[in-house]
Amino acid sequence: MIEAAGGVVWRRTDEGGLEVLLVHRPRYHDWSLPKGKLEPGETHHTAAVREVAEETGLTCRTGAELPEVVYRDRKDRPKRVRYWAMEVRSGTFAINDEVDEVRWVSLDAASRLLTYHHDEAVVLALEPS
Repeated sequence: MIEAAGGVVWRRTDEGGLEVLLVHRPRYHDWSLPKGKLEPGETHHTAAVREVAEETGLTCRTGAELPEVVYRDRKDRPKRVRYWAMEVRSGTFAINDEVDEVRWVSLDAASRLLTYHHDEAVVLALEPS
């Protein structure tokens, strides 16, 4: 089982609405949530914080753990991803080796833009404090 972790990064709009951050990965031509594999000895939570920062450039406050997702990756290996709600605190996105674009979108728009259906359930489970 490949172990990975990530976050549903969120913020409030000026009108009080909720937006989540999606990442575009050119290597896979997909829209997804920021996530990545655990490094040796790393906890899922630590990996989630690290991966979100690496892929988005954002520092976040970690909230509740969200539903995990289990699926088979592109090489047909089983993969488990644990997610946390992450409220953005600071930072700025810059294109990097893994992500070439990010978008802040509403929950409805996220459901339409996400490439993988299993990501939708994670986003819809978000209940920010």
